[in-house]
Amino acid sequence: MELAYIPSPSSGAIHIGPLPLRGYAFCIIIGVFVAVWYGNKRWIARGGKAGTVADIAVWAVPFGLVGGRLYHVITDYQLYFSDGKNWVDAFKIWEGGLGIWGAISLGAVGAWIGCRRRGIPLPAWADALAPAIALAQAIGRWGNWFNQELYGKPTDLPWALKISEGPNREAGLYHPTFLYESLWCIGVAVLVVWADRRFRLGHGRVFALYVAGYCAGRAWIEYMRVDEAHHVLGLRLNVWTAIIVFVLAVAYLVVSARVRPGREEIVEPDRPGARSGDGDGKPSLSKDASSDPSGDASGNGDKKTGAAGTDGSTGSADTERPKGAGGSSGAQPSGASRGPAEADAGT
Repeated sequence: MELAYIPSPSSGAIHIGPLPLRGYAFCIIIGVFVAVWYGNKRWIARGGKAGTVADIAVWAVPFGLVGGRLYHVITDYQLYFSDGKNWVDAFKIWEGGLGIWGAISLGAVGAWIGCRRRGIPLPAWADALAPAIALAQAIGRWGNWFNQELYGKPTDLPWALKISEGPNREAGLYHPTFLYESLWCIGVAVLVVWADRRFRLGHGRVFALYVAGYCAGRAWIEYMRVDEAHHVLGLRLNVWTAIIVFVLAVAYLVVSARVRPGREEIVEPDRPGARSGDGDGKPSLSKDASSDPSGDASGNGDKKTGAAGTDGSTGSADTERPKGAGGSSGAQPSGASRGPAEADAGT
């Protein structure tokens, strides 16, 4: 007797007025927004600038979506290219099918391009985004619930997931592996935030911890699934992938801690070519103008030069100058009685 279970949606679409929105796509979109929002808060807390995370996400998200879909299509090619299948379905991303391994790998390429354009070290940016990505995965996994896919083995537990009859699936009660992974990702996010605060991780070690933590959970959750998958030495392909990536992430943690201990002091330096000074964008006085002892920016130095011709220290050319036709030699200002060459020299 079925006393309790988790029901599955009767439809994989959410209707907003007359417009249908696929539940899978809706969860992915919400996950991206949460990741950018929380990642931005962590980036600012580490000394970065507001808006930088969103600017780099413009590169990372499209690359990640393409990478995730490519990984799914390549590893599950029989779903699209075998007899009786339509290869056009490989482009229907809204029907589900994103491989996290491809999404993270190609998404990192997009993030690297965005970071390079901003002059930001990719490891520092990845450290800020690590727990945000885990939360995005936790939200995105509910898209599998809408599609009634990627469930586990049959079970009679109170939290069993009820699956209805449909293409490539049989009605029954199964382990809700989507829920297991969603909760695991939340736990990984909490672990990463705690470890980052406790040990002040840097240089990509926060991201490596996230990867290792996720892979540890993905391995046993993947083992529970019953959907069609390729097997290598008796294990599903994604189990092997999780094991290999876990080892690489742990190795990076150990080596990086020895080679580059501590955390980056500056995560987002000013762009090249920026003026130095007070930091308020106002240009400072030039060195020549501020250090010239003969005057200031208003041209007082020229006044001093002109005054020199009116005191008692004028040169012999002034004292031996013949009288003008209209009066004595002292009746005219010194500047007016100079020759053209001397007047040019005083300006």
